[in-house]
Amino acid sequence: MKSNEKQTDKGVLIRPYTLKELASLYGVGWRTLKRWLAPFRTEIGEKNGRYFSIPQVKKIFEKIDYPTFSSEK
Repeated sequence: MKSNEKQTDKGVLIRPYTLKELASLYGVGWRTLKRWLAPFRTEIGEKNGRYFSIPQVKKIFEKIDYPTFSSEK
């Protein structure tokens, strides 16, 4: 784990993510995630290139909750 990455108690690694990576964490398509984030666009801010920054990722997790991982497959 890099120095700027942190593991949350929810089991999610806090690090810069692309929209597609975040969508994968939530188990939805990138277009769906984009719709979920639309109401919070001003609070989250613009991505830096392709990636949401660590503070933006934290804000996303606060707004739409942390992704859940099922132990059943």
